[in-house]
Amino acid sequence: MANSSSTAFIGIGVMGEAILTSVLRTVDPQHVRVADGRVEYARERAAAHGVRAAASNTEAVDGAAVVLLAVKPKDIGAVAEEIAPAITPGAVVVSVAAGISTAFLESRLPAGTPVVRVMPNTPATIGAGVSVLSAGTHATPAHLDQISTLLEGTGAVYRVDEPYQDAVTAISGSGPAYVFYLIDALAEAGVLGGLSRDLARDLAVRTVAGAGAMAQQTGEHPVVLRERVSSPAGTTVAALRELDERGVRAAVIAAAETVRTRSIEMGRELDS
Repeated sequence: MANSSSTAFIGIGVMGEAILTSVLRTVDPQHVRVADGRVEYARERAAAHGVRAAASNTEAVDGAAVVLLAVKPKDIGAVAEEIAPAITPGAVVVSVAAGISTAFLESRLPAGTPVVRVMPNTPATIGAGVSVLSAGTHATPAHLDQISTLLEGTGAVYRVDEPYQDAVTAISGSGPAYVFYLIDALAEAGVLGGLSRDLARDLAVRTVAGAGAMAQQTGEHPVVLRERVSSPAGTTVAALRELDERGVRAAVIAAAETVRTRSIEMGRELDS
């Protein structure tokens, strides 16, 4: 029987550690075990967080109520098969691997194992992330509630039907990289205009953060907010026209569509 408060982490990379930090806000560290292919690294991170380091993946999951898989997509099938004999009946298996379907994991785990697929993003490391959950065949609304509670310290948590997870990957999963790209471009423009690199970077970072916060807090459509900044025949209108003429909007949509397509392909490649 699974210990109702115990959680196992397989993989303690950036995202695994971000979720671990969140979980420790509500779970006793003594009920958390971690394992990683880098044994010494796992021990180091376990000591830093006051949790237990397991000697193996199977030891980590033994008796755990929740098993979180935060390994690379190419490794997740082998890890699932490795831990399957040690999974306790009733345990929920959570995957944060892009492109990996719940069906892929279900086929490698004991029959009836509830599986929840999650697409988080890197701002989860500072509690400002987005995590999107989907239920597998045997995962109930109660299981989703359980995992939502586990992840609430990482930021906002949403739910979608699994077929939409590839689109989620394209928007919130990979989205921070698009924003960092924009910040870098804005900062470079500031340097070109004669600003110091430090000032240009700070202006770019704070502008993007402030605009995002404003869009979230007001709830107004981005078009409305954009128009309020765009005086007739003014500088901002001229800049937006330049962006349109250079196809920036179309490029962003195309980039996101490329991610969605690649996420689908990854799942198919591993399934074959």
